[in-house]
Amino acid sequence: MGEVVQMHFTTVDYVIFALLLVASAGIGLFYAFSGGRQRTTQEFLMADRSMSCLPVSLSLLATFQSAVAILGAPSEVYTFGTQYWFLGCSYFLGLLIPAHVFIPVFYRLRLSSAYEYLELRFNKTVRICGTMTFIFQMVIYMGVVLYAPALALNAVTGFDLWGAVLAMGLVCTLYTALGGLKAVMWTDVFQTVVMFAGQLSVIIVGAHQAGGIAEVWRKAVNGSRIAGLDLNPDPLERHTFWTLGVGGIFLMLALYGVNQAQVQRYLSSRTEKEAVMSCYVVFPCQQIVLCLGCLMGLVMFARYGEDSPLDKGYVKTNDQMVLYFVMDVFKDLPGLPGLFVACLFSGALSTISSAFNSLATVTMEDLIKPHFPNMTESKATFLSKGLALAYGLVCLAMAYLASLMGSVLQAALSIFGMVGGPLLGVFCLGMFFPWANSIGALVGLAAGLTMAFWVGIGSFLMRVPSSVPPLGTVAPPPFENMTTAVLTSLVNATTPRPRRTGVEALYSLSYMWYSAHNSTVVVVVGLIVSLLTGPMKEKQLTPGTVYPVLGNLLFFLSKRYKEKLCCVTPLAQKPKEVNAPYERDKTGENGAAYCKEDTVTEDKEMESDSAQDEESRASRPLCQLTAHSVEETAL
Repeated sequence: MGEVVQMHFTTVDYVIFALLLVASAGIGLFYAFSGGRQRTTQEFLMADRSMSCLPVSLSLLATFQSAVAILGAPSEVYTFGTQYWFLGCSYFLGLLIPAHVFIPVFYRLRLSSAYEYLELRFNKTVRICGTMTFIFQMVIYMGVVLYAPALALNAVTGFDLWGAVLAMGLVCTLYTALGGLKAVMWTDVFQTVVMFAGQLSVIIVGAHQAGGIAEVWRKAVNGSRIAGLDLNPDPLERHTFWTLGVGGIFLMLALYGVNQAQVQRYLSSRTEKEAVMSCYVVFPCQQIVLCLGCLMGLVMFARYGEDSPLDKGYVKTNDQMVLYFVMDVFKDLPGLPGLFVACLFSGALSTISSAFNSLATVTMEDLIKPHFPNMTESKATFLSKGLALAYGLVCLAMAYLASLMGSVLQAALSIFGMVGGPLLGVFCLGMFFPWANSIGALVGLAAGLTMAFWVGIGSFLMRVPSSVPPLGTVAPPPFENMTTAVLTSLVNATTPRPRRTGVEALYSLSYMWYSAHNSTVVVVVGLIVSLLTGPMKEKQLTPGTVYPVLGNLLFFLSKRYKEKLCCVTPLAQKPKEVNAPYERDKTGENGAAYCKEDTVTEDKEMESDSAQDEESRASRPLCQLTAHSVEETAL
């Protein structure tokens, strides 16, 4: 490990790293002392529902582009080739479905927390279960996502481990607790630019040193790193077109459809149209991020070939290998290693700041406000800031726990990925199946989580004997979003193995199918239990909580048959009946409120008649639209 220790940072590198922290803190302080000064929960948690398309889309991108992923994708491509690029195919439906199904439902219900939907659709118990599941997964994850890259950096460069962790954690807590969602989103924009700059600098300098992009490509082709289309349908194969292109859709839905961190960004948009547009803007950005990761992996291969630093013993894990490569490329260029480290920690900052803010939101909206409906606005805002601060300190505590976990760190990471599928399943059960009831939702969620932990932990234990990672290190997942990235660490050490059968085959399931598998378990179990315990009737549903997908698919059936199948959604009910539940919300009897005042305020703010018309349409409950108009929106 001698060569690794010699790679130290220069003063310029430390200055660039410090500038990242100062700029991020500065943005937070700016929003703390400007505008409304974060005096209301609406401004602190929802950015006053005033954000435009650009910051929303870049924040959506940055939230799930974690430091673990920046290190993971290049090492994946270096080791296994460009098959991983086909993940980009899943982005089409993975972003179109949230844009035209989830956003219209959430936005028109005027929610603050995604889990308010679960109470409107089922009951308070389902909402609390969803919230607690989300809090569990985020608390486990956020400490690890901060600690893992700092550990890799320390191993390769000697960069002070706890200095980096404390600096990042405290700066992030500061700007999240003071500046609210606006500060989080604008720092995300800044950090996205830094991430792109860091990755581009490595690719440009690395390719130049290797003899140009053409030479990089030639070496990659000769080294069999350029993969063709693998149409093998076997779900046990780690990466094929089907696992990446189809399984990846469910991963994207778990992230961009129902994850609170993302839903909060949609709901902070000025209008529903801007929320939908932000999804469209994310699509090309995601493709660029994917291509940058693949290119960096190919440049690494052009430099080292089959003789990797990992094989030579210079580094111990794949994430360290990427950092070793960066230090090697930039060894005579002071300042550029600092830029890449700023890029790396921009990924960590954007992820954990979103975690703090979304955790503060769900704790406030789902656990505190329903029990204290008469709490004053100033008290609620002060408490929200306190929650963001508390979760920041919890993150540092979790980072310390992560340092004590050793080889269990991978299992801790994987817990995060296991929960995404079951939560997606509960939302799909409620949104697409009108007859699903609250008992079915609870039993389905329990079954999905049980299946997720069974398969995930079984898969982890099955691989432990053959590949125990060094104490205190984690193999980085080659995937650029946080919900599922962590699961790839379970299967990084892929070796040819005999065909497995029975339970072992289930444990060998490609990690890309986990989300699809677990969400399907929730839906199937939930529907069976709902039918056995008495399915919900059409009139029992809260208007606006069911998307009319079944009604649209079965358009050829007469109304009588549709009613028997419970496919006449609440969309066609009379406005008088529709408004009743929301009138109750005004008196505080229901946890999720539909704010008529918001609609009026928004209408006043619009500058033209046509814009007013668009806004009022977006603000109306989903249930006041006909199925036909929803189809028009989707198109």
